Amino acid sequence: MSSDDQKVLMARIGAAHGIRGEVRVKPFGDDPLSFADYGILTTKDGKRSFEVEKARVQKTVVVTRFKGITDRNQAEELNGTELYVSRDQLPEPDEDEFYYSDLNGLDVIDQGGDTLGKIVAVQDFGAGDLLEIRPKRGRTFYIPFTKEFVPEISLDEGLVRADLPEDYFSEGAPEPSEDAPDK
Repeated sequence: MSSDDQKVLMARIGAAHGIRGEVRVKPFGDDPLSFADYGILTTKDGKRSFEVEKARVQKTVVVTRFKGITDRNQAEELNGTELYVSRDQLPEPDEDEFYYSDLNGLDVIDQGGDTLGKIVAVQDFGAGDLLEIRPKRGRTFYIPFTKEFVPEISLDEGLVRADLPEDYFSEGAPEPSEDAPDK
């Protein structure tokens, strides 16, 4: 896929807010209002487009009015709609910053050079970002997206180097350390 047609998820529309067509929007990014800075937002397939008329931060969401959405019924129909912009509309990230969409598809190797799999998604379940890795066989697994676990990312080479503890893939409770007090 060329960067011209690569879409980047900016926000997801949630529940209607009030009776005048406003909706709650969950933004993705450091600045909660940044999704409104890129002009027209589209669905992933490009069939629908949305223009932000007004947006304000309210707790953990951004209450947003889109042009042409004037009542609660229209707003309710948008619940769950994901809003995208074209990747080339975004500024280049700073050093050690990445757009999640740029990480998808990268190979993940361990410190010994063995392939662990490919990144299929970046998830955040509330405790920090996780890279979802799909190995050649078996179920996907997660690794924390931190400097400690992911010390090197090379977009040019298309790979991520992971530094995992020896027992990272072991099942069950961790072995007690010799320093741990007896119970």
